Amino acid sequence: MSSASTRAAGSVGVVETQYADLPGPVHLDCGRELSRVRVAYETYGTLSAQRDNVLLVCHALSGDAHAAGESSGPRESTRDGFGAEDRDGSAGKGLGWWDGMIGPGKAFDTDRFFVVSTNLLGGCAGTTGPSSIDPETGRPFGADFPVVTVADMVRTERALLDVLGIERLAAVAGGSLGGMQALQWAVLYPDQVDAVVMIASTHALHPQGLSWNAIARDSIMRDPDWQGGQYYGTGRKPDAGMGVARMVGHVTYLSQASMGDKFGRRLQSSDDVRYTITDAEFQVESYLRHQAETFVRRFDANTYLYTSRALTYFDLARQHGEGSLERALEHVRARTLLIAFTSDWLYPPQASQEIHDALESTGKPVELHVIDAPYGHDCFLLEEARQTPLIRAFLNLEEAP
Repeated sequence: MSSASTRAAGSVGVVETQYADLPGPVHLDCGRELSRVRVAYETYGTLSAQRDNVLLVCHALSGDAHAAGESSGPRESTRDGFGAEDRDGSAGKGLGWWDGMIGPGKAFDTDRFFVVSTNLLGGCAGTTGPSSIDPETGRPFGADFPVVTVADMVRTERALLDVLGIERLAAVAGGSLGGMQALQWAVLYPDQVDAVVMIASTHALHPQGLSWNAIARDSIMRDPDWQGGQYYGTGRKPDAGMGVARMVGHVTYLSQASMGDKFGRRLQSSDDVRYTITDAEFQVESYLRHQAETFVRRFDANTYLYTSRALTYFDLARQHGEGSLERALEHVRARTLLIAFTSDWLYPPQASQEIHDALESTGKPVELHVIDAPYGHDCFLLEEARQTPLIRAFLNLEEAP
């Protein structure tokens, strides 16, 4: 069972996204249920005869199921890490968002693991979400789509694995929102997960993160073209608000040092300021506008709203521990690897330390590595070479560095 049709050295090759229709409804934390849920997914590697080598990869807010290899068709790139275009050039257009981490001999080694990657519930890249057709009305859900949580996303992933005939996971891994899903897996299904790899993530978003997400959502909902979320088929989309949301979000993924090194206060197209309030005078302004323009072409504004809300609701201590993180994690049985980055102020190392301490206090096997790197939250997409030996050692693929 593999969706990779060809494979170059170090690559899973050309991959086609697949789709599965879940046989039953997904019951949601909000009290509603979704029927006729479709899930987009990709697989890389070969499933063992014992079906015991499955590694689930969970994506962050703006990702999708295409995590590795080259896309079988034209698509907008989801490789959003800081400086991705400088790194990838034109080759990055069809590459999966974590291609540097998934493949033969890589951190998530497809010579050993059967890697599964899905588009999360509420998505806009093949999995049922706000832009999908509501079977009850025959029209897109829009803002009538139910509010979903990270736990709902994980239950949907569990249902997909049931369809694929997979009972347990050798590991589940992800960064940012994907890391939240990975840890949620270990909490909801402690007997079905052997290992967790949680990168640049948290057990609950800190108030500053809550604030930036609130600003991003408001920028979309205050755009008149949002139309209360029912903009599908009207010929108008909240692209302006969505672009601002993307610019706000993108800045939170970076660090002051990385922005200073790449942009400084360099002007975009002249030797001196031109005394204009409309044009992009500085390189950093032009860069953010470019990020906004490319993002609105491939991402649905309602999906942004729902996914952002899901990650702000995520709070393991409140949801599973009556306010205690230790209690929330007391039934976790998986070995856990935590990786954080010194310059990440959105998902700071403190959050990973708190998870580490809570697991350690209850005797759970856990290790934490904090990497000194300058790129902010985007480090989890950029510092692949430094993460790889840590992950391979944790997964017992080679000796620890």
